[in-house]
Amino acid sequence: MATYKESIDKIKPELDKSFKFLESEIAKLHTGRATPALIEDIKVEAFGSKFALKQLGAILSPQSNQIVIQPWDVSYIGPIEKAISLSGLGMSAVVDKDIIRLNLPLLTEEYRQALAKSLNEKAEQTRKTIRHWREEAWNEIQQSHKDKKISEDDKFRGKDELQKVIDDYTEKIKNLIENKKNELTTI
Repeated sequence: MATYKESIDKIKPELDKSFKFLESEIAKLHTGRATPALIEDIKVEAFGSKFALKQLGAILSPQSNQIVIQPWDVSYIGPIEKAISLSGLGMSAVVDKDIIRLNLPLLTEEYRQALAKSLNEKAEQTRKTIRHWREEAWNEIQQSHKDKKISEDDKFRGKDELQKVIDDYTEKIKNLIENKKNELTTI
């Protein structure tokens, strides 16, 4: 006999994936400190294929406002430089022999606002995904009730428990976004 808990447990891994993806996306947002995470997933076109930047070279952060990329092969320098300029991160790439130096822009008020807007967009995308999974689970619970696999009481218990799980994830998203916004304003 199916239970509403099975429907809820089935979506939890998807909710976790959505939240972890948001965390990784937010880690890439520049808040005054250069980290390899800011650029490591930029897609670089080389040899007719697209590669994540981290697959084409070592990425270091020797100073708080600078990132250094040391490509495994000097032929990657041009494609890497092009991918960085197209990334929209506002970093200026300087080729120095066989390495590329990136200097992070200063955090102006305008840039902070753009980052805050980007944060809100990423959070809303994640909330939308979570709502989708809530809908999936709720439809499954309702179908179980229609198929007489669960009682009406269990259907409503399932709805309440499902909403509690969704509320927990929504709160985690809210806290994550608030912490990043605080980080932006205190730099």
